[in-house]
Amino acid sequence: MRSYQSGVNRALGLGSAKNGFIAWWRQRVSAVLLIPLLAWLGIGLALQAGADFESARAWVGSPINSVLMIATLAVLLFHTAVGLQVIIEDYVETEGLKAASIVLTHFVCFLLTIAGSLAVVRIALGS
Repeated sequence: MRSYQSGVNRALGLGSAKNGFIAWWRQRVSAVLLIPLLAWLGIGLALQAGADFESARAWVGSPINSVLMIATLAVLLFHTAVGLQVIIEDYVETEGLKAASIVLTHFVCFLLTIAGSLAVVRIALGS
């Protein structure tokens, strides 16, 4: 029988979690976003090597650097959560443990994003 579904629609139904294409796509998009963000962070931190505390704090506190720092943190932890979810779905066999592990992973990544963002905001505001 001939299938009239597109390749994407067929891919959406594949995989152990029944959403393999979505996880794959999120992982790729976040990886592409991380390339310039991590390059910016690496260069910025390298330029701060040997700097005193106040100049490093001023660098983090500048508006563009604060926004980019929070964006880097959010995208990095999103990428981490998606990657860990795929690993858990593939290797944890017990459904209850699988669901609990995925929820815990996403919750921890969310909390780390909030905590890191608040730390950057506190530095930016000088408090």
